[in-house]
Amino acid sequence: MNKINLKISVKEPKIFVSIGKVIGVKVEKSKEKTMELFYRILEKIKNNYDLENLKDHPVVRAYRDFYWRIGIDPTKQRPSSEALLRRGLKGNIPIINNVVDAGNITSMETLVPIGLYDLDLIEGELELRLARREETFEPIGGKKEGLKENQIVLADEKKILHVYPHRDSKLTMIRETTKNVLVVACGVSGVEKEIVLEACRKASDYIVKLAGGEGEGCKIVK
Repeated sequence: MNKINLKISVKEPKIFVSIGKVIGVKVEKSKEKTMELFYRILEKIKNNYDLENLKDHPVVRAYRDFYWRIGIDPTKQRPSSEALLRRGLKGNIPIINNVVDAGNITSMETLVPIGLYDLDLIEGELELRLARREETFEPIGGKKEGLKENQIVLADEKKILHVYPHRDSKLTMIRETTKNVLVVACGVSGVEKEIVLEACRKASDYIVKLAGGEGEGCKIVK
């Protein structure tokens, strides 16, 4: 596989990512192995968090503070990692497929938002930048929408993959035909880089565990 190049053009607010790849996966409906991992991690997080104190966790707090800075009210639209963990604490586990579930499990466990993309649908180099005038975005489960120029996006040379750090595009989503996966762990000011790097590594390891393939390592881009 070709090397993935990603640059960050956004100066403020401070953001960074950890990226990695998993090559040769087999995407399928989640089976017993996935559910066993889900419930093992759920048991772990139930011993560490509850719905009342979750908002005070320093990692959750950092993503909430970031949301306020970019104009999103995190009490109405929660950071994706926090939203997943809250669903898990309520016993409402989202089941999609073995690869996406690996990312969701990681996000619940680490509190770091994880994005997973079909590597073969990415065209050219990647950039984290501000949206441009009249650009559009096609979210998973939603209709095409216009973007504001101050929104932070992850884009390749032809399209937008992600609105940072919480919404992915259906154009590069993981599907049954996906063979190679780009893993992106989203970091913001106030979250240690090692936590985000470890989240990327953990997501890659869980994908290999549940969907096969081979991980090609993670690195920090800032």
